[in-house]
Amino acid sequence: MRIMATLPSSNAVRGNSTGDLGRRIAQRRKRLGLSREEAADRAGMAASYLQYLEEQPIATPGAASLLRLAGALETTVRELTGGDIDLPPGLGQAGRRPKFTELSPQACWDLLSTHGVGRLAVTTPSGPLILPVNYSVVEGLIVFRTHPRTALAQTLGCQVACEVDHIDGALSQGWSVLVCGPASCVTDPDSVRLLQERAYSEPWPGGQRDMWIRINPLRVTGRRITV
Repeated sequence: MRIMATLPSSNAVRGNSTGDLGRRIAQRRKRLGLSREEAADRAGMAASYLQYLEEQPIATPGAASLLRLAGALETTVRELTGGDIDLPPGLGQAGRRPKFTELSPQACWDLLSTHGVGRLAVTTPSGPLILPVNYSVVEGLIVFRTHPRTALAQTLGCQVACEVDHIDGALSQGWSVLVCGPASCVTDPDSVRLLQERAYSEPWPGGQRDMWIRINPLRVTGRRITV
């Protein structure tokens, strides 16, 4: 039986919903490559109701709807509602018969180009640092914006490692890609203009961050775990 669009249920799941439910549903659906109609069919609900959940901030579906939707999107209710927002990834049990594979360089770049948050590792005079960074891939380079007085600016002139990954806690699988190479500042006006036009990832901290840093990839490796 399909679930039709209705007013929010009095049995709606509350408390754990610290994130944007609609955006989480849409992002998960698109990550699986599902149309709205396909996802709704999997969950046994009308596509119009799924559209309502994705687009209306006031949507508060009942527990049964969330369970069906989580199953259809191969995830958990906690992940959909944002209840895991302050938890580290990978708390689930290891999958049965996991398969570990090395990724080709092209597969690594395909994955890098679809994501915008990574971790940058660098050795400094005061010790090693690992910093989160909002990056983009432009012309075969990892690029990001920062401010001269931030910790990320300490990577200039250093050999760095940029790690990007995706963990699917519901299925105990995921992938990681590592890019190693020197970091340098982009100062050429034409190159800066190109990055301003093509870089798609904005620094989440906001503020005035006009220093462009690029990582020239000398080594790119990746791994994937599936079940």
